[in-house]
Amino acid sequence: MSKLNKKKIFNDPIYGFITINHDIIFDLVEHPYFQRLRRIKQLGLTHLVYPGALHTRFHHALGTMHLMGKAIEVIRSKGHTITEKEAEGVSIAILLHDIGHGPFSHALEHSIVSGISHEEISTLFMDELNKKFKGRLDLALKIFRNKYNKKFLHQLVSSQLDMDRIDYLKRDSFYSGVSEGVVNTDRIITMLNVKNDELAIDEKGIYSIEKFIIARRLMYWQVYLHKTVLSAENLSVNILKRAKELALNGTDLFSTPALKEFLYHKHDLQSFKNNPKLLRVFAELDDIDIMASVKVWSTHSDKTLSKLCKMMINRDLYKIKLQKKKFSNTEMDEISSVIKSKLKMTDNEVSYFVFQDSIINNAYNPKMDKINILLKNGEILDIKEAADTFNISALSTPVKKWFLCFPQH
Repeated sequence: MSKLNKKKIFNDPIYGFITINHDIIFDLVEHPYFQRLRRIKQLGLTHLVYPGALHTRFHHALGTMHLMGKAIEVIRSKGHTITEKEAEGVSIAILLHDIGHGPFSHALEHSIVSGISHEEISTLFMDELNKKFKGRLDLALKIFRNKYNKKFLHQLVSSQLDMDRIDYLKRDSFYSGVSEGVVNTDRIITMLNVKNDELAIDEKGIYSIEKFIIARRLMYWQVYLHKTVLSAENLSVNILKRAKELALNGTDLFSTPALKEFLYHKHDLQSFKNNPKLLRVFAELDDIDIMASVKVWSTHSDKTLSKLCKMMINRDLYKIKLQKKKFSNTEMDEISSVIKSKLKMTDNEVSYFVFQDSIINNAYNPKMDKINILLKNGEILDIKEAADTFNISALSTPVKKWFLCFPQH
């Protein structure tokens, strides 16, 4: 029998045909842990604002792998060595960079597991897959954890100009229909270079990078931090928080077996390390578990949980106000007392319906890791210094806004 052909082609709406260049990538894509990403939406509840935003994390991961292949070709063409082993390792690292995302990931991170980021869970998944593949992910893990001697390979996976950001900006703007996020991925990747073991952009690519940073800022305000998206996300956080509160008090709640494990027990990073089976249970969780439970909970006898779930199902989201300073206690108290008497709720219950929080939009953070511009004379400048517009300096100042949520009716 002939060996299974692993050089598959995917048709991607953004890049056209995407090819798989390494056999192991095909095997990883086929693995149930990776297939789970088909059942997790890339943008959580953003489709409640932009109806087209229904693409999945599976989609995005393949896109990043495709861009990585192009970046490797470009960097090699400029005289820098990337061995076949390194090319495979960095492609695996980017393919699996989001494998630890749970359903509505940020909602999950704030409610049913405590203090675990999706990055940490991704690393646990990668370690687990490395065992299954008998150490063939060793190099990918080194690159992912920034423990490999070629630092620029890690920067391709995680930095302010990594393949993850370049793909999600283009993909999310395509599916949401928000054209302000469109970036010229081909041009950005063609301008990639390496200097002193760091990623850099050739000087003539500077305008593409300015556009990239501006697109990122606009996508944050228009999509990721859109006020109605914030309202929906906070609603999902509160639903899971309330369900967890009831579960820990012994209330009987419908839930899928995987969700039940995380509702009825307190799990943190240590729990995953102590109990390897827990990761397999987490791997069973996807958007379907949460939405099925929310539908059933909408008729639960706990009026807080049922009202929150009805709001979600009927898209009757919180009303939300945004401003530059914190909302006063007086304003909060006034709204709380109206809602409390209207819905006949206790102080604890009303906190699920009236609350404030803040968001920060930081399009470019030079303190984190710079975007280097490689001048023709071989000198390196930070984009902030190299750009001839004031935009970049302005964009590297974080903007903080406060928001206040309360029920519409």
